[in-house]
Formats: sequence, structure tokens, C-alpha cells
Amino acid sequence: MKKLYGIYLQIFWSLLGLKNEKGFSTKSVHAGEFIEKESGAVIVPIYQTSTFLYPREDKPEAESYIYTRIRNPTLEAAEKKIAALEGAEAGLVFSSGLSAIHATLSYFLKPGDHIIYINDVYGGTEVQLKLLEKYGIERTQVIIESDFDALLDAIRENTKLIYFETPTNPLLRITDIKEVAKIAKEHGIITVVDNTFATPINQQPLLLGIDVVVHSVTKYLNGHSDIIGGAIVGPANYMSEMLQLRRAFGGIMDPFAGFLLLRGMKTLAVRMAMHNKNGMAIAEFLEDHPKIERVYYPGLTSHISHEIAKKQMRGYGGMVSFEVKGNAEETYHFMKNLKIATIAVSLGLFHK
Repeated sequence: MKKLYGIYLQIFWSLLGLKNEKGFSTKSVHAGEFIEKESGAVIVPIYQTSTFLYPREDKPEAESYIYTRIRNPTLEAAEKKIAALEGAEAGLVFSSGLSAIHATLSYFLKPGDHIIYINDVYGGTEVQLKLLEKYGIERTQVIIESDFDALLDAIRENTKLIYFETPTNPLLRITDIKEVAKIAKEHGIITVVDNTFATPINQQPLLLGIDVVVHSVTKYLNGHSDIIGGAIVGPANYMSEMLQLRRAFGGIMDPFAGFLLLRGMKTLAVRMAMHNKNGMAIAEFLEDHPKIERVYYPGLTSHISHEIAKKQMRGYGGMVSFEVKGNAEETYHFMKNLKIATIAVSLGLFHK
């Protein structure tokens, strides 16, 4: 009878198109979680400790915790959850998004290498990319939204990495992920995508052929405006080697921030559903408003790359950029009179 029930259940999931694959809400809540053995706590505890008993008779050395700068159970739970959401083999969390980006660049690039990156990249990332020149790493900035001639022209014999965001910060430009991945693989180049603006709920670059994904988890993934953090996800062999970089550079997230990140990600799927709905409603409202010059939102059919966005995204997020008609003074007057929105940096938070 149990066997027959299992068959019926598999047929039911197949009819729904889900088979045995867990959905995003299920992964958001359950991936990476574990029951704490000593107390039976159902929420992953905050392992707020700098050091662990070592060596242990009940665990092999490779599985033992030694020092939180190296590994910590709270942080590993968060890493597994992010990796599951992105469809990655493994992941690592860091003290900030820029720390995660620094580890990625440090791992893949060496003096004499060349990196290609998009022209509309996050400011903090661009500062890091400019600093690479100090270490003998060459860089080329290109526009690669839909015309790939500039990307092909920029590729050199020493090109090792293509780095881009999609959607970008702040103009929400869209790049065809699958096409860039295809070009990169043809030339033996590693690809890295910053997926902060989309989140894995709306877009999974790894499944489109990208090698590594980075996040500022400060934004949507945590979603509560109370931590700073970053993450990298990708193949297990990359992550195990990047773990040694993080161990050496000391850029690991602290356990309490990891606990808050775990809490935040439990509601990621439902939060993103509302971000997507509200983002589209605001974009459509602004597009029809007589005092708005232009709206940048990939969910609008008027967006220059809407068809690409529709092909690779499930939703378009809560970030909307727009231009107010008038001069700087009139724009400032508009901002000063906002009643709900807070004028502050960051994004993807429940109150922004």
C-alpha cells in the first residue's frame, strides 16, 4: 500500500510539473537547516564562539570545526541554503558583498591576466577593478547588453574573466546571460555574475551556463536592513579553494549575522513575489505619469531589453529607476516630499 501511495504521489507531482524538485519557498525555508542534536532546537542556533574543541574523537579531522574564521555551523547552514536556491554545488559567505567579490577576483586573476566587465557596474566593484591595475591585471569595460561585437573585440589571449551584473545597478540594464556564457566557453574564459538585483528567485545564472555567482546578501537575501554580508556560489572545487582564500584573508561573516541571514532567507520567496508585484505596479504608474521623463524597469515592454529579461527572468524585482522631468532642484523637491520611501543607500529591504 505504501509503495502504491508513493507511485500516486509521484504522478501527482508530475502532473503539476514539479516532479520531486523542491520549490523556491521550500528551499528558502528548509535548505541547509538542521536539528541541533543536544537540545533538539528546530532553528539553527547561533554558534557564537571563536574556537571549538579540537581534535575530537567522534569526528574525523576533515569534518571537525576548529576556529570560526575557518568554518562555523551557523554559517554553513546559510551557505547551503544560498547554494540550494541558486542551483549550485556549494557556497561561501563573507563579511560583505565586496569581500566576496574581492575573493572571487583574487582567486581567478593573477598579474598579466585580463578581465572584461560591463560599463554599468556597481561603484564599489569598479573601485576594486581599477585597483587591479596596481597588481598588473589589465581591464576592459564594455557595453554587452545585446550587441556582442564589443565583447568579442575586447577578448584577448590573456582574457581570464568576464564579470557582469544583470540587471545592473542602477539603470537596470539587461545582458543575455546564456549568450555571454556561450561566447566565454568558446574562448575558455570564466564568467562571474553578480545576481544581487535579481536574486535566485527571479534568475539563476548558473543554470544558464555561468561559472560563479556572487551576492551582496545585505540586500534582498537578508531583506531586513540589519546585516552586511556577501556570498559566492558555484562548483564545489572552486568553493573549496576559495575557502582557503577566505581563511587566509579573514573575510568571513560573523555567526550572528549568519543567523539573521538564515532568518531573512526563510521568507525570500514570498518577499520577492511582493517585490515583483509592487515593482511592476510602480513602474507602470510612473510610465504613465506626466511629470516623469523615463522609467527603467525590465518588466516594462518599453524597456530596451525586455525580451531578453523575459527569456531569462521569472520576475523583475522591486528596483525601479526613473527620471523626473525638470532640473536638479525640481528633482530634489520631489525626493524631499516622498511620504513612505526613505532616502538612503541599499536596496531589497522590506521597508524600501
